Amino acid sequence: MTLPPAHARARRNPAEGRAPVRRAAFAVAVVFLIIGLLGFVPGVTSDFADLRIAGHQSGARLFGVLQVSVLHNLVHLVFGVAGLTLSRTVTAARTYLVGGGAIYLVLWLYGLAVDHGSAANVLPVNAADDWLHLGFGAGMVALGAATARRPRR
Repeated sequence: MTLPPAHARARRNPAEGRAPVRRAAFAVAVVFLIIGLLGFVPGVTSDFADLRIAGHQSGARLFGVLQVSVLHNLVHLVFGVAGLTLSRTVTAARTYLVGGGAIYLVLWLYGLAVDHGSAANVLPVNAADDWLHLGFGAGMVALGAATARRPRR
């Protein structure tokens, strides 16, 4: 077996040959990691001094709009790490996208059902979060379905 020249190997795209569902899961995971980290950055998160561990009393807003807490940011970071881990195989990547998307759709329904000013709003979420969760959930499920491998004929 002969290897291509060193300069050809150095330019190889690491995503080359990776199944689309794996690339999609990896990209979604990176987005979750970025969002989770930005929730801890003063300036990107307004009213940072009002950041609470959990609960509706957290007055911190990611990009000045999305209500966040330490717990909310940690959920995003956990979803990101899970996505990086699960993007290693086609089956796990699809499970991450579809299953994670379903979880975010349930979180959207939770946000619609819970009184945003009540103690039951532990993450916390607001109306902007609700719509973002709907978008993430639907987008992840759609990516999982759209990037599924079709049987070859």
